[in-house]
Amino acid sequence: MSQQTVLVIDDERDIRELLTITLGRMDLLVDAVGTVTEARRALAERHYDLCFTDMRLPDGTGHEVVELIAAEHPDTPVAMITAYGNVDAAVSALKAGAFDFVSKPVDIQMLRRLVRTALRLAEEKRSGHAAAKPDGNERLIGESPVMQQVRGTIGKLARNQAPVYIAGESGVGKELVARLIHEQGPRATGPFVPVNCGAIPSELMESEFFGHRKGSFTGAVGDKEGLFQAAHGGTLFLDEVAELPLHMQVKLLRAIQEKAVRPIGAREEVPVDVRILSATHKNLAALVEQGQFRQDLFYRINVIELRVPPLRERRGDVPLLANFVLRQLATKSGGTPGHLLPAAQQALESYDFPGNVRELENILERAMAMCDGDQIDVSDLMLPQRAPRAHAEAAAATPATASMPAAEPAQPASATANGGLDDYISNLERTAIIKALEESRYNKTAAAKKLGITFRALRYKLKKLGID
Repeated sequence: MSQQTVLVIDDERDIRELLTITLGRMDLLVDAVGTVTEARRALAERHYDLCFTDMRLPDGTGHEVVELIAAEHPDTPVAMITAYGNVDAAVSALKAGAFDFVSKPVDIQMLRRLVRTALRLAEEKRSGHAAAKPDGNERLIGESPVMQQVRGTIGKLARNQAPVYIAGESGVGKELVARLIHEQGPRATGPFVPVNCGAIPSELMESEFFGHRKGSFTGAVGDKEGLFQAAHGGTLFLDEVAELPLHMQVKLLRAIQEKAVRPIGAREEVPVDVRILSATHKNLAALVEQGQFRQDLFYRINVIELRVPPLRERRGDVPLLANFVLRQLATKSGGTPGHLLPAAQQALESYDFPGNVRELENILERAMAMCDGDQIDVSDLMLPQRAPRAHAEAAAATPATASMPAAEPAQPASATANGGLDDYISNLERTAIIKALEESRYNKTAAAKKLGITFRALRYKLKKLGID
């Protein structure tokens, strides 16, 4: 097998020598040049498996090199060499198409990890293994043009290391999209660590993200690895990133920028190699304008934005999704997949789904419990009253509130508080079921008859609502 080659472009002799020695010890053949002109000549004469370029060069910029390689040598990953702590330059490089970036002074261990990842990616692209890998997109159901575009974008994003911000309403499948980006990329063999930023108490966040040393605070009975260390070599998915308090946003920005974390109680930082993917259903740009989210962190995690469309924008995918969900439910229960009658399918296609795919799953699970046999009719769906069009349009324009269903004018306030319409319906069902059980002296068969539902449906609801 021929020796893999690397091109280093930097006008500082010390940097060229450092990279040449380090990469040479990795059994790589290195060509080192100091200008854009020399880089163009070298790229024209030889194929390179990897390229490093400085940001500022005597006769041009690293951006020119990145754009040249992207246009003429798309199979060659290129990493930008930036000044220490220069977040703007790093973000700019990634947006220009760089695979990753390296900060001066160069951390040798970090450099080696980057090289191994980049060369593995390049080899996959050349051999075609990347295309042959199972892409997992069978889980991202839908043949609408917007979903085909999302799948295509996922494939492109998987091939580099740029941070990706996944925007979309609650329930559209943002974590699934993040998993697919991870699984289709060169980090697929590493861990995928999802974390809900809104579920961690503020006082525990630093310990959860960065870890701690034994005795660093009351209750620290041993060393603990943080989420960054757990994701080392893989991907860290920050779900609901908008929920991070400002003090943690500062610490998170530093960890991303320096590619290192300092556990609580530790004297030295620990290098970490993670790709950051993030998501929220809120309008992050609006939060930046309101001073609730740091602008520098926003630009650092939002190098590339991927919007996942709500279900109402791809109604034609509803039948495919519904059949997929019904097959999954049948697999779990060991029964026969449910069948949507034409009227039921039409009702689903007409519904706006404020809760998106997650709401569709809940509706179908409930319908399977309520229907007679395996035929699902409109009444079994128990669809809420359709939200007014004006609200749906406002929801589409305002991601921060788009996951909430419209409130009916005559509806009690509790219907939209603490969880929205789903919680309101669950509370109504709970009250009715408990009343029927009490009136029938807790005879479940008699209670089911009072409620006008099957015994199977009652048993399902008791389990779902946690009623003993």
